[in-house]
Amino acid sequence: MKNNLIVIAMLALPVAGCAKSPDSISPAYVSEVGYQNWSCAQLSEEAGRLSTALASASVQQENARTNDTVGVILIGLPVSSLSGDNIAPEIARLKGETEAVRKASMFKSCGSQNAAARPAITTSSTN
Repeated sequence: MKNNLIVIAMLALPVAGCAKSPDSISPAYVSEVGYQNWSCAQLSEEAGRLSTALASASVQQENARTNDTVGVILIGLPVSSLSGDNIAPEIARLKGETEAVRKASMFKSCGSQNAAARPAITTSSTN
């Protein structure tokens, strides 16, 4: 029985070091105070920049997660996490900044202004 527990612990150890999925990473705390002096247009632009950066980082993190899984299967080690490809802290920061921008936008009531500022999509038929 003791040997079984040791084997299970040894098998679980490499898996514990694997990169997390981007969706499972919690946002880091970022105060919205730094964004409260920004205009609604600036907040909207920053939200777009953060969204793009988060999407790119999520792809990189998902690749690290896949490489870790392959590494654990082939050699028993999470190679991406060991080589520094795991960027979970960066994803947590980007999620935190996104949340701070969202809170600052809500504080300034930007949602209704942004909706009014967006161009309407129109369709025209040329028959």
